[in-house]
Amino acid sequence: MNKILILTASIGSGHIKAAEAVETELRRLLPDAEITTVDFMARRISRIHCFMKDFYLMMLAFVPNLYDVFYKLSGGSSGGTLVQNAFAWVMMPVMKKLVRRYEPDLVLCTHPFPEGAASLLRRRNEEHYRLATVMTDYSLHQIWLYPAVDRYYMATEEMRMGMIGHGFAISTLCVSGIPVAGTLQEMTDKASVRHAMAIPEGQPAVLLMGGGLGLGGIESNLRDLEKIEKRLTILVVAGRNQRLMERVQDMAYASHHQVLVWGYTDQVHFLMRAADLLITKPGALTMSEAFVLGLPMLLHDPIPGPETENAIYATQHGAAVWLHPRENLARAVETLLCGDALSEMSRAARGCARPDAAAAIAEDLKTLLSRRS
Repeated sequence: MNKILILTASIGSGHIKAAEAVETELRRLLPDAEITTVDFMARRISRIHCFMKDFYLMMLAFVPNLYDVFYKLSGGSSGGTLVQNAFAWVMMPVMKKLVRRYEPDLVLCTHPFPEGAASLLRRRNEEHYRLATVMTDYSLHQIWLYPAVDRYYMATEEMRMGMIGHGFAISTLCVSGIPVAGTLQEMTDKASVRHAMAIPEGQPAVLLMGGGLGLGGIESNLRDLEKIEKRLTILVVAGRNQRLMERVQDMAYASHHQVLVWGYTDQVHFLMRAADLLITKPGALTMSEAFVLGLPMLLHDPIPGPETENAIYATQHGAAVWLHPRENLARAVETLLCGDALSEMSRAARGCARPDAAAAIAEDLKTLLSRRS
């Protein structure tokens, strides 16, 4: 019986969603396998890891430019190795405990922190599992690159060529796309979803999201959307941010738009299906889901570093508009709602979609495991 350990990180929701998508496909392909998914940054796994996660989130909330400095530092060949090795050494003891506990034949990582620790453990010849990594970005970055990884799954051909340039073996590189839930391909038609949500026929629906943490200036976006005279349906996901949810509910009562509010919800795919436009930060998983659903995006406030690169990717491919600081949100939304802009962006988004990414990754992992046996 194959034993598979999937390691993810609760830093935002994207890494976890990628892990869940691949796990679902692995369970379908390998029903007899023993599959365990672990949040590598959870307090119950390690208080040190949890502290590091909290520090990371504090950086994003208060000093995002500091993260930009770290991101650029870790992108250099020498600085990247120094930063990566430091994190890997700190996290290796916990990795060793997990490996001894679960005795995996395969370790699959959807975040670079567990990947680094798993790579270091293999390089020290202490364990002999297969190691694979799902890269949840649309650009190549040093922080994902480690030796002793048997398979890398990535979003684009440009990333693959970049890794070849870094000296990685072609046989270890797979352009799969970023894995999303297979249920996205089975979504109810848009008209039925909108009817179920009591959205008036012909009324544009705009979805505001800030990830599981409710980041991304949702309140200011709502205030800007009030300047639009045409009545909209505004769907708001506040995530786990209870204070934000309460404030948005107060704003909804006074709005001339139809404003519907959710906290953390597993219904996001239905909200995306109902929407004509998504206003969000450019997280890679959110973008990947929007691509599959053909949902145009208005992107803003990217975290300096990876999300900036994600925004560049989506706008260059015509699937999104990037709203830069001091640009007028209301005017941008009104422009997009006029003419054929949204339909053209929807077609471009579907052109970027990789709905079969999770299934392709699972199939390849099955092959990797069979070669090991």
